Amino acid sequence: MSTLTALARAQAFAAGRAQPLATVRHLHLHERPLVLIPYAMAGEANAPLAAMVGTAEDEPELLVVAQPRNPDDRFAFAARLADVLVPYVDSFAAVAEPVPVDRGRDVRYRFTNAPQVWVPNPGGVDFLRLFGRSTRFRGVEGEYAVPASVPLLGRWLTFFAGAAEVPGSSLLLNGVQALSSHWATGQSSAEDAQLAALMAWLDPPPGRTVFEAAAAAEDPAVTPPPGPATDPAFDNHVLAPLLSAAQPDVAELSEVLRAQLLPTWSLMWRALGLLRTLPPGSRVAGRWDADRDSYSGFLQHLAEGGPPQPRRDGAVAAAARLARLENAAARYAVQRAFDDPLVMAEHRLAGAAFAGEVTLAKADRVDDSGKRPVLRPRIMVVTSEPVRVAPGAVLTSPARPAQKATVISVSVAVSSGDGSARTEVLLELSGGMGRKLVAEPGSVPEVGERLLLTTLSEAYRPGGAFPEPDQTPWTHGGPPAPRDPVDEVIEEPSQLPDQ
Repeated sequence: MSTLTALARAQAFAAGRAQPLATVRHLHLHERPLVLIPYAMAGEANAPLAAMVGTAEDEPELLVVAQPRNPDDRFAFAARLADVLVPYVDSFAAVAEPVPVDRGRDVRYRFTNAPQVWVPNPGGVDFLRLFGRSTRFRGVEGEYAVPASVPLLGRWLTFFAGAAEVPGSSLLLNGVQALSSHWATGQSSAEDAQLAALMAWLDPPPGRTVFEAAAAAEDPAVTPPPGPATDPAFDNHVLAPLLSAAQPDVAELSEVLRAQLLPTWSLMWRALGLLRTLPPGSRVAGRWDADRDSYSGFLQHLAEGGPPQPRRDGAVAAAARLARLENAAARYAVQRAFDDPLVMAEHRLAGAAFAGEVTLAKADRVDDSGKRPVLRPRIMVVTSEPVRVAPGAVLTSPARPAQKATVISVSVAVSSGDGSARTEVLLELSGGMGRKLVAEPGSVPEVGERLLLTTLSEAYRPGGAFPEPDQTPWTHGGPPAPRDPVDEVIEEPSQLPDQ
């Protein structure tokens, strides 16, 4: 937990209300999201019990597994879930747009929109990942055949679960993480992991304090768990008698499960409403473009008859994926800071950024010491904040992200008026000023401008160099065996993949 987040939590407790951690929304919020609340049976490995799903708050659809231990019932549930999810994801594949590539010499196409799935918490993401793993290799022929929609569902769930690992992606989101990244409460992180307790701080019912609302949220008899885990008392006293019958009463089972899921269903839509009150950050649209690229590429993979995602990545594929995730995490951290002064404040406190006033500016300075003259303006920035950069460091400003500011000198001066210390930072600018020896208007900060400078950068980060899979060194298992998707098909209902 950062210093400012700890301060916000303390302020939230003292004030009895949540405190903002962001001034903008750092995720894309779909105009038609699919909310999915899964429930799993306790004591069984990823055995679905029920799910509430839909794209409208007043139209929840309840899917129930009459007997979670029965493979036929589980795959019937998967087929019904596929009947909801697959048409939803396909509904965004109607209109595509051209995207210039290779500096405008060619184009590629991506869909103008993409799906977005919401679950209550990280446990919901894990449930979808595991359920996708157990369904994407199921055979559609033979004695234990399942409907063709079941393995297709598994491939889509695996796709969404993979996207959820990418920092900044908005294809699969969970309510707890989305809310916690924008607001701080006066309770612990463990308590924040319970959606109802978190919402008690963000949007308490009328007439109740947040402490009263949070206490009620922790009572499973008042607010059932948001899934996929269930309440042990409910399992023992309500669910077990219903499921122990030779022929469970589906109507009664549906009624009790609906009562368990509806409170979370309402909380999810309230959470989406809260997030809509925040304006989106300026770089959110660019990340959603990347999500649309990912969605378009996966749809093309399916259309071309591509195989299911492998059970496990080879050494090279795993290393490349880790590198992509690390780059995405670094890029997302920078973009959040550039979009949001509250996030940037963390970096200012850590000494990775400072704000000051431009006191001198020579916009027409030309450096002719090299083979050809180049425009290299210099500015002086004066700040009262700590400056923890040395000469030679390269800084950027969120106001001009394409421009680099190289530190020439750093000196501390004492004001004769009040005796306060000020730091003078001399900077040399390059980039983002046009291609001529005269800077374009507004590209060089002017005297009197308030400027924020940081060591953070949005500059392109090249990916790592990895060998071809057939060149995998012996230290990492050697070249992987050729993959035959036919060999991965699961023929027996009791057989599970080993990933």
